[in-house]
Amino acid sequence: MGSHPGGRCVNAGQSPVFSGYDIIGDVHGCAHALQALLEKMGYEPINGIYRHQNRQAIFVGDVIDRGPRIREALRIVRDMVEAGSAQMVMGNHEYNALGYCTRARPGSPHTYLREHTARHNRTIEQTLKQFEQHPLELQAHLDWFLSLPLFLEMPGFRVVHACWDDELIQAYKNRYGRATIDMDFLHDSSVPGSFAGRVMDRLLRGTDLPLPDGLTIKGGDGYIRKHFRTRFWARDPRTYADVVFQPDALPGELASRELSAEERRKLLCYPESAPPVFVGHYWLSGRPELLRPNVACLDYSAVKYGSLVAYRFDGETALSADKFVWVDVEPKRFD
Repeated sequence: MGSHPGGRCVNAGQSPVFSGYDIIGDVHGCAHALQALLEKMGYEPINGIYRHQNRQAIFVGDVIDRGPRIREALRIVRDMVEAGSAQMVMGNHEYNALGYCTRARPGSPHTYLREHTARHNRTIEQTLKQFEQHPLELQAHLDWFLSLPLFLEMPGFRVVHACWDDELIQAYKNRYGRATIDMDFLHDSSVPGSFAGRVMDRLLRGTDLPLPDGLTIKGGDGYIRKHFRTRFWARDPRTYADVVFQPDALPGELASRELSAEERRKLLCYPESAPPVFVGHYWLSGRPELLRPNVACLDYSAVKYGSLVAYRFDGETALSADKFVWVDVEPKRFD
């Protein structure tokens, strides 16, 4: 019998057994808030790495971009993962960074897998700025991003950044036999209509529907969108209001519009009988609450001075709002 660095007793050659898991939402460079949340849940820095005596943290992705301390946040999370005190799934921002920094192969009409448009430049601006004097460190993190799983199937629960599409995940597992991607898959994912592109878009960005009649939405972030995000857990939806899931309101009277049969067929419905699933991604606000008894979103807009939220999972089949833990991100305290 040996002692794990975090204080757990394990048999030689075996992985540590955790009594529970703490699933943590989108950090987006809010390193000080992350430290406060970890310490609130009983994690302590031991030899510079946050550990819990008998629990493991799981990050839902999107550690980078936008926030004031991206480099520090990424170091905290990666150190925890590499020490075994945490796991992390890939978020769309880690995926976007890989594409932004990876040159397209010969024959591609693009220079980079993710083109350097004004919008894309703005999204990754803070990450590049904060690593400007540390290019080798940034490249090492990009290499590490490529090793992150797209999804986790844990005992009694699941984790994915934006959407659990069981059919697509099973197809991916059948084809590749793993939860991670490689460089070939990354390149393939930039091809419109490809299987790789569908996997990354669905799991890391979620489901959506096109706005009808050429309508567009100008979001609070200033971007013009032709689609709106939808719930992947909606039960028997009838109108757009039943499925829309985004901070920006639908234009005009669109919320009351009836879903067409074709639109209903495009929607996903996460089964009530499926294991609990945890996601991030959706920029929620207010007091954390469950989306369904087996669906929880942990992104409460920390980088917009919302809350950095975790759920403390202990094996329950029906989730409870009492298990949310969070810290409010206050400018003077966490900048």
